[in-house]
Amino acid sequence: MKIQLIRHATHVISYNGKILLIDPMFSEKGTLASVPNSPREQMSNPLTVLPVEISSLLNADAIMLTHTHRDHFDDAAVESLPKHLPLFCQPEDEDFIKGKSFTNVIPISEVFNWEGIQLIRTTGEHGKGSLGKKMGPVSGFVLKSKDEPTLYIIGDSVWYEEIQAVFNNFSPDVAIIFAGEARFNEGEPITMGLKDIDSIVTEFPNTKLVISHLEAWNHCVLTRNQVLNYILSKNLQHKAAVPLDGESLTYQLPSE
Repeated sequence: MKIQLIRHATHVISYNGKILLIDPMFSEKGTLASVPNSPREQMSNPLTVLPVEISSLLNADAIMLTHTHRDHFDDAAVESLPKHLPLFCQPEDEDFIKGKSFTNVIPISEVFNWEGIQLIRTTGEHGKGSLGKKMGPVSGFVLKSKDEPTLYIIGDSVWYEEIQAVFNNFSPDVAIIFAGEARFNEGEPITMGLKDIDSIVTEFPNTKLVISHLEAWNHCVLTRNQVLNYILSKNLQHKAAVPLDGESLTYQLPSE
């Protein structure tokens, strides 16, 4: 299995001989409005450049969306992506995506088997309480195949009992954490931060972590250096990675 972080939540995952494009956001640096009522509101999004040519991202075998907020699925991606590709999503987003002229939308309620890969949709909380409800439904996905490590893409969520249950039920070998500690000027963070990462590290020490969703959007306040300092302080270099935009990581099935 190869995981390439493109930028923010956009990843390219090579799994069981297939290429999956996760949460495509293709906009050029500084061309989208900032998130209002949030840190660094004076800065336009995205904060970083796309590290690869868009054309290199269009040869995927399928697209997977955790949800359709513009930092995960933007107009530039809608305009660029082939509309015939299988596009896996949460049921709540099916009509919206079809309205963007995608013709092979596959909403996953629970489990979908595709090309030797089991896709299991999981839930998330994009913040706590009324703020989380206002942010709308979000999902994650577990990928399983007999010839690959089990991968858990957590999606935009804070740590809560359902995330814990996914780790308990599927024992993922690798988990992609959408971190950044995204927040508004009031209230608690709406994506994972160091406290959430520490909860995963403490409770599930056998899962390797890929920590992304950093430094590309104005309301994401957690930096790579802060995460790296945490990893060093806990001596976790062997199990946690903080890839740069464009960087690829490779994972093998754990040895028996």
